[in-house]
Amino acid sequence: MFQFTDRFDIIENDELILQITKKFSADDRLIHFYYYDIVRKSDMKRVGNIRVRIGNNFHSYYNGHIGYEIFEEYRGKGLAYKACREVLCVERFHGMDFVYFACDESNIPSKKTIEKLGAEFIEAADVPKEYFAWREGMERRLIYKLKL
Repeated sequence: MFQFTDRFDIIENDELILQITKKFSADDRLIHFYYYDIVRKSDMKRVGNIRVRIGNNFHSYYNGHIGYEIFEEYRGKGLAYKACREVLCVERFHGMDFVYFACDESNIPSKKTIEKLGAEFIEAADVPKEYFAWREGMERRLIYKLKL
């Protein structure tokens, strides 16, 4: 049975602090996940957020196990890459041996971040209507897999 840990409520490196804000339990569509604020140490500004999803289901393939957002004024500095590298320990702790990453086909910065992490491209997928976040006109998703 899944159990959240407090071990990773704060994750940090020389540049960033990842501070847990919420822990969400699974439901019929979403798997368990941790939600972190990304804070830049130099000025303690919140620069984005990152979600770490644990487990696998139909939706995790199209949603990915790690999702991130860097606020527009802080983009282009490698912060998403650095945050993603730091949260891989959470996935490993929960016994994950791989993670999926997914991004919209037009999201070139995210694609570059995922590839820099060393994830292997699987496919450009049309998203099925059964996916929980499906919407009319939704872009194809680029799906990647990173072995841990």
